[in-house]
Amino acid sequence: MDILTQWLGWLPNLTPGLFVSLQLTGLSLLFGFPLGLLFAVMAAAKLAPLQWISFFFVEIGRGLPALVLLYLLYFSLPDAGITLTSLTTAIIALTWNTGAYASEYFRAGLAAVPLGQKEAALTSGLRGWTGFRFIILPQALRISTPPLAGLAVLVFQGSALAFVIAVPELMSKAFEIGSITFEYLSVYTLTAVIYGSLTLVFLGLVRLLEQRLGRHLQRN
Repeated sequence: MDILTQWLGWLPNLTPGLFVSLQLTGLSLLFGFPLGLLFAVMAAAKLAPLQWISFFFVEIGRGLPALVLLYLLYFSLPDAGITLTSLTTAIIALTWNTGAYASEYFRAGLAAVPLGQKEAALTSGLRGWTGFRFIILPQALRISTPPLAGLAVLVFQGSALAFVIAVPELMSKAFEIGSITFEYLSVYTLTAVIYGSLTLVFLGLVRLLEQRLGRHLQRN
């Protein structure tokens, strides 16, 4: 059988899994980036309890591989009387992992804001949350955007790990086809092509975003 014909026959079965992978990635980023910003702000706070809470969640999220987090949450939460679907568990685990890594990018962005900008906010009467919101945060987000966009690509690739807890994402669908046809090499090659193609598109968008931000920073 021609391999292209074979791939075309499998695509309708793989497409629902791809949609689940994109949904898992999108939700992990949607919740993970704000969580990372919260952790970064807590780490920069003057209150020690907030710093320790941020340190605890960030170091666990970064220190444990996403696969370990998936197993830990999926198999331990039912013992605590908490029953979640595999998709929800995967979203929580990847959100935690994403937020932990994103917090470091946000912290770097906040630290990279020139001291003069912070002083200008104070002299303008923009103190506390107001100055942070209107002066410091926009500049920190602009600095943090390129690495965060790169992190989004890694989260999409890491979504394949959800296969181990029975989330019906792309890898899971590929495994189902392989189990039926025993054409594992062919179906996993197709899966790799799908992941690779979307990753190249994402990386192209990241590069374009970096160029536009670079021109914007040069004008300012």
